[in-house]
Amino acid sequence: MTKLTAAITVTDLEQALAAAVRAAELGADLVEFRIDTFTDEPEAVTELVQRSALPCIITCRPTWEGGAYDGDEQTRLSVLEHAGLGVRKPVYIDLELLAYQRSANLRQKIGLVVDDPGRPRETDTGLILSSHDFGGRPSDLLRKIKEMADASLCRVVKVAWRARSLRDNLEAFELIRQQVKPMVALCMGEYGLASRVLAKKFGALLTFASIDESDGTAPGQPTLSEIKNLYRWDSLDAETRVFGVIGFPVGHSMSPAIHNAGFGEAGVNGVYLPMPIPPEYEHFKATVSSWIGEPALHFGGASVTIPHKENLLRFVKEQGGEIESLAERIGAANTLHVREDGSLYACNTDYAGALDAVCDGLKIKRDELAGRRVAVIGAGGAARAVVAGFTEYGAGVTVYNRTVGRAEALAGQFGAEAKPLAELSGCEADVYINCTPIGMHPDVDASPLPGAGEELPKGFGPGVVVFDTIYNPVQTALLRVAADAGCATIPGTEMFVRQAAAQFTMWTGEEAPCEVFRDVLTKHLSASG
Repeated sequence: MTKLTAAITVTDLEQALAAAVRAAELGADLVEFRIDTFTDEPEAVTELVQRSALPCIITCRPTWEGGAYDGDEQTRLSVLEHAGLGVRKPVYIDLELLAYQRSANLRQKIGLVVDDPGRPRETDTGLILSSHDFGGRPSDLLRKIKEMADASLCRVVKVAWRARSLRDNLEAFELIRQQVKPMVALCMGEYGLASRVLAKKFGALLTFASIDESDGTAPGQPTLSEIKNLYRWDSLDAETRVFGVIGFPVGHSMSPAIHNAGFGEAGVNGVYLPMPIPPEYEHFKATVSSWIGEPALHFGGASVTIPHKENLLRFVKEQGGEIESLAERIGAANTLHVREDGSLYACNTDYAGALDAVCDGLKIKRDELAGRRVAVIGAGGAARAVVAGFTEYGAGVTVYNRTVGRAEALAGQFGAEAKPLAELSGCEADVYINCTPIGMHPDVDASPLPGAGEELPKGFGPGVVVFDTIYNPVQTALLRVAADAGCATIPGTEMFVRQAAAQFTMWTGEEAPCEVFRDVLTKHLSASG
């Protein structure tokens, strides 16, 4: 069973002991005490091991391998020896492969405080031999792993390197599966989260997390709360299906929180991760192909956002997959589904989310949209999906935009009308939809209406629906004005929830827990706002 290990940088004895208590409260199985700068009082290290609230790993990492220890090796060895002097022993001592190889004296001394299969002694402390590369994947990675595995004192092999892309995680998983001795293989940096979260799925001995965001000991470490709660650590196993959100950047996305909460509510054995992929199509194709092509990953699909919605269509076409007809017309897809037979399907749930949100507001079904008058503000990507969806169901759509040429180009593709934004004040429609970012946080007082929102459309009033695709803030300036005029209003959170629900059902075959989605989204928006 993979042990969730809290990494603790030791600054003084009581601080470290308190941190270990906190780690236990947050659900860690072990703590790693990084004593890089805590070497002046070796006896205190002995006490640290004795009083720790959790079993511990002792690590004193030198500067030449990414740590903070800059003293001599004799002092470092003395401190590590003190760690094993008490009645209670560390579970492991972590030592760099390079240090182990270049000093016969160190090998002899460390052999006195760790378990040696060839020389039984009164200690259960295991030796972790480790190698770290903060620049990228080392060219001699496999050689280093073999040398660690061949060392007689080594109980655990650990490698960590800065990932160049999401594909590096797959190599980490393969190394774990091929392990001769218990293995830890981690990718550092923004591309390496999957190796940390999915370590349990592939059977790594350990994975590391920080107690909070400010005290991580390696780039890209999640917090204990994130890995336990957001990424559902306790539910992960070898059969867990993997999903994600593909974009660049993607760290701000609220989709992981929503979908992971949904998996928990519905009892689905799945986990949903952020998947940063650089904008170029070559990156998208290589990464997604590799993830789909790894059977043990059980990759089931992804939400796809900027800048990859067009790349998704191209990719699925090249792979001979199926594309939803309306997504083809829109020219963008936001959902990838890897079906059970391995075939691919791409669709667009953005327009579906908008349709369902508005239909609920009007208290009608989709097929009752025919003949309804819809005013769409904006002519960008969001407007494109909305215009395509409403014209598909027979609504009379007019696109209003400051640049009339853009409105005309969009309207012409879907049989809609186009008018300058200044004419919106004379518009009488059943539905008004803002597809611009005007009014989004932090510019919460801005409005997409002409005249800085002072001139309301003629049609605003009871019986009319006003929908804003912006979801942060939930109540935009446009929606407040519309509500004051007697309109029914729909926040962008509804579109977000409904498009996510369509994805969830497609991937899992289960009804999406929309109320859970709404609760999670509301909490995240409140916390960020």
